[in-house]
Amino acid sequence: MVDLLTLGNLINTTLVFSTALIFAALGGVFSERSGIVNIGIEGLMVFGAFAAAVGTHFAEEAGMGGASPWVGLLTGLIVGVLGSLIHAVATITFKADQTISGVVINFLATGITLYLVKLLFDGAGETPLLLETFSKVNWEWFAGIPVIGPILGVGIINSYPTTYVAIILVAVVYYVMYKTKFGLRLRSVGEHPSAADTMGINVKRMRYIGVMLSGALAGLGGATVTLTTTSLFSHTTISGQGFIAIAAMIFGKWNPLGVFGAAVFFGFSQAIRNYVQLFAWSASIPQDFILMLPYVLTILVLVVAIGKSRAPAALGEAYDPGKR
Repeated sequence: MVDLLTLGNLINTTLVFSTALIFAALGGVFSERSGIVNIGIEGLMVFGAFAAAVGTHFAEEAGMGGASPWVGLLTGLIVGVLGSLIHAVATITFKADQTISGVVINFLATGITLYLVKLLFDGAGETPLLLETFSKVNWEWFAGIPVIGPILGVGIINSYPTTYVAIILVAVVYYVMYKTKFGLRLRSVGEHPSAADTMGINVKRMRYIGVMLSGALAGLGGATVTLTTTSLFSHTTISGQGFIAIAAMIFGKWNPLGVFGAAVFFGFSQAIRNYVQLFAWSASIPQDFILMLPYVLTILVLVVAIGKSRAPAALGEAYDPGKR
């Protein structure tokens, strides 16, 4: 029973770490399926994490109680969209290099959020600790089911509301991407924008929508970290998750279902890092090696997957209607 409980807790921790990656990687799918490379996912997550902390804090001060984290989540989404507009204007309207623009977003997010934290909270390096954050949905009676109870009840069912939202969103994004006219148009501008333009599809508008959706979802991913794991925002709240989300998007072949599997895999690598430290034999391993485990796995997966994944044909290419 102890082993089953350990397995259940490992699964639960995996889902906690996976949730933000699922949101951010799905956001990357929207942007890159439209043909716009979005290296700035990390920075957009930083914007979302910051906005969620600030929005929740002021909602608490306004006496909104349990609704405060939902206000923070919405604030993270909105600020993520606003941040993505910088990338959209630069790359779509002014045809700037998409990779450079994404790197700028990452630097801008780190700098401006730290400045605003110091400005809003009297020079502090982090926001105040949030009193109202998301709590896990507790279904105690599941844990009493023989054999599968600890795994199902403790591991899967006993999760944060944001985890449920992320899993549902995987199905929604898959349906939108492959079963709707909007999804077909979005994919067409990422594969052959001139042909899409010939068919009457507004390429710039579709790409703007794709990038803005990526900002919204990356903002949700960053907000999730603040509202479930850290309970505050500092310069280390988002530390590489955006890049891991990009790796999950590539490993998942820009498909929402593949992205979900890849995000869970990377979430597991982060969870196992924590569990390794519980065993006595881990004391002989330098702490830095244990902490770098998720990033080493990310690199290894990218090395294996990058040659087997086919990116959208027009990814990274600025569209000029005068050149068809």
